[in-house]
Amino acid sequence: MRDFVFQHPTAITFGRDALARVGEKAAALGKRALLVTGRESSSRHGSRQQALASLRAAGLSVVELQGVPPNPPLSQARSGIRLARQEGIELLVALGGGSVIDCAKAIAAGSLVAHDVWLFFRGKKSIRTALPVVAVPTLAGSGSETSSGMVLTHDERREKIGIGNRLLFPRAALLDPLLTCTASPAATAYGTVDAISHLLEFYLFREESSAPLQDGYSEGLMKTLMAACETALADPDHYRARAELLWASSLALNGLSAAGLGKVALPCHLLEHALSGLHDLPHGAGLAALLPGLLRHQAERDPGRLARFATRVLDLAGAGEKELAWAGIERFAAWLQAIGTPTSLGDLGLTSRDLPGLCAQTREQARLWRLSRYGPEVVLEILAASL
Repeated sequence: MRDFVFQHPTAITFGRDALARVGEKAAALGKRALLVTGRESSSRHGSRQQALASLRAAGLSVVELQGVPPNPPLSQARSGIRLARQEGIELLVALGGGSVIDCAKAIAAGSLVAHDVWLFFRGKKSIRTALPVVAVPTLAGSGSETSSGMVLTHDERREKIGIGNRLLFPRAALLDPLLTCTASPAATAYGTVDAISHLLEFYLFREESSAPLQDGYSEGLMKTLMAACETALADPDHYRARAELLWASSLALNGLSAAGLGKVALPCHLLEHALSGLHDLPHGAGLAALLPGLLRHQAERDPGRLARFATRVLDLAGAGEKELAWAGIERFAAWLQAIGTPTSLGDLGLTSRDLPGLCAQTREQARLWRLSRYGPEVVLEILAASL
């Protein structure tokens, strides 16, 4: 295990009716709040109204920014920044999926600087301060509620860029599994794939070859996510399954799964940012379409860890290392298909003609993440394996 520093500043409140405490948590951080929500779901299911009531009962003045879409655009963050400045906002409350929370983080960092927020995403400016964020996830998957990352998409250039900074950790996260019961089957499946991908990419693409404790941690979370997803799809109101999905997805990206592994990489997220940036697809759908191809590419080069994944997570046995690796890929692809996700770029309607454009769109993110090994030749190989 490599040396590491782990510090997690988010205060997590988990359980039924945690949303009722949002006013209490927010009041400790400021008096003027910007409530950031998605398009319609939070209003339709009543969580937005509950949040407003709790915030106002705690004495907060609340301004709203509604309508944040999946793959939040830069223009939405800029609008929120202008609103936050105009209204003297002191904290952000994000109620929604990962896109809503990411947009709130961008507003929290961008509203306190004179320059454009996109300069953070270009690596031209560093985040040195940010307004506090209270995160209330309504979908399990992204882990943004307990992570230091955020993602935005440039409206014109279609660059989808993710960055991280310790100041982007939400100050408080209220994890209420009941809020996730209204997620559609597709959203449930896509969120699960996102969480599994966070774990699987660190599990496969890292410096440290021997980390039994970390391997067991990630393997257990991946098995939990797969089983809970199946249960939640069969019974959307199954509280235990929803609770396990929500907590496991938060644990997948809060820093613990990568601790001690040295430098880690997220190559599937690298490719998917290009994919959903250009084609405005659900993030989890793009990951599902790319993962089998990425694993096939990796099996040709290093089947050992894939064989362990097949044995420890997918319960396969026998055969040699290479055979186990390939059998694991096929079983995992079959599972993705069974939960209703795509398993190839072809399933999304893409062809070989789309690959050069996708490849070109990965370059900026690869530069920012210092993924020099994922140059155009390697990226094209992975994309071709994903058709």
